[in-house]
Amino acid sequence: MSDLLTTAEYKALAADLDLPRTAFIDGKYRAGHGAAFTTFNPATGLPLAEISGCDATDVDLAVSRAREAFDQGHWAKRAPSQRKEVLVRLCKLITRNRRELAVMESLDSGKPILDCETIDIPETIETLKWHAELIDKIYDQMAPAQEDAIAMILREPIGVVAAILPWNFPLLMMAWKIGPALAAGNSVIVKPAEQTSLTALRLAELAAEAGLPRGVLQVLPGDGPTVGAPLGLHMDVDMVSFTGSTETGRHFLRYAADSNLKKVVLECGGKNPCVVFDDAENLDAVASHVVNAAFWNMGENCSAASRLIVHHAVKEPLLERILARLRDWKTGDPLNPAHHLGALIDAEHCAKVASYLTGTALAGGTAEGPFVQPTIYEISPKDAKAIDEIFGPILSVLTVASNDEAIALANDTNYGLAASVFTANTRNAIRAARDIKAGTVTVNTYGEGSIATPFGGYKQSGFGGRENGIHAHDQFTEIKTIWIDLTDPADGDNVG
Repeated sequence: MSDLLTTAEYKALAADLDLPRTAFIDGKYRAGHGAAFTTFNPATGLPLAEISGCDATDVDLAVSRAREAFDQGHWAKRAPSQRKEVLVRLCKLITRNRRELAVMESLDSGKPILDCETIDIPETIETLKWHAELIDKIYDQMAPAQEDAIAMILREPIGVVAAILPWNFPLLMMAWKIGPALAAGNSVIVKPAEQTSLTALRLAELAAEAGLPRGVLQVLPGDGPTVGAPLGLHMDVDMVSFTGSTETGRHFLRYAADSNLKKVVLECGGKNPCVVFDDAENLDAVASHVVNAAFWNMGENCSAASRLIVHHAVKEPLLERILARLRDWKTGDPLNPAHHLGALIDAEHCAKVASYLTGTALAGGTAEGPFVQPTIYEISPKDAKAIDEIFGPILSVLTVASNDEAIALANDTNYGLAASVFTANTRNAIRAARDIKAGTVTVNTYGEGSIATPFGGYKQSGFGGRENGIHAHDQFTEIKTIWIDLTDPADGDNVG
């Protein structure tokens, strides 16, 4: 987006925002029965709004309204083209209100307004539009059968879906989940992270304005024990889609086992490698990718490339270019569009990240309030910085002597979400991409693919399915076989 505003203009918009403060249940805002809580601006530490929290009573109400809407078919049984029209209208409303949403997201999460305006909001719209356009273009199937039978394979919406969101990409991760879930015809209950409830609530209001029926999209603000756990344990929730820490993801598997064996899809943590072989070309471009991969969104990103595994032959010239590139990445007020890094989400997380600022840093190494400078350490594979998912702007550099050593080190982790490989040799690139145990491997670039490609992890990075693409749509559906016997009853007893 080329029409970025000035810091003063963004602050003026922020001062005029009408922030949502209550749950969105059954098509309208209403106060929850749980304890109220304050959402803070991470950059200033000042309160933004007092939010009416929800509890198990609100979960029961929302689930009953979601089930009622689903069973009555207000959304699930609409023609695919009609569901598409509603979601396309929602995209238009988001576009019309994009600046309000961008500022709200920046205030609530500490994200740079630069990213909110140019990445998060546009990709939110693209995600919802992509799944909307997919609705009437997915065909069911006919299976091979004998001449006296027809075998049909159908997708049907799974029912009531609980979507548990993280705080690092509040609006975009909501779109990743509700886009395919609503496209498939489900009713969805969203639990935003308690630190970042505002844009989820506003998006639900816009969805109702677009024509989404009551009970089909609801948002319950609150914490894990009072909202997340009751959703996970609820006997009438058919599926949970969760993005967050691996530790919390384990809880939802337990909740499913202790309740109705609901389906669970987890997108969890990562300790992602960026592997640079000795034949990598254009080290200036490589350095640009490495900096973006490590420090985009303050490193608060499951797919952040927090481990640079580099061949010793190119380490020094690459590090020289990385350090030069890093000078352009300024940290500070998130509403200043010149800043690439904003504030970490809260004091607790900032203290955790700051605890890794030990040793002699090649760059950064300091924290001031909620702002942690982008930091680079050269370390050994046994250092905690090379093992733990820090979820902050800290890049660990590890030196190797061969391609095989680089791949072995890339796989030496409990995670397997994403990876990048830089090499000029096609054979080496393909071998590395196949050998690295990760859900997404990019070659000579950093990224997560596109909305059309599945995203999720190996090992402890994921479970049960993938975000994005048709694969995301499929995970919100049940597969049904219908077998039709065409035998003439007059021909006698036959088994179809």
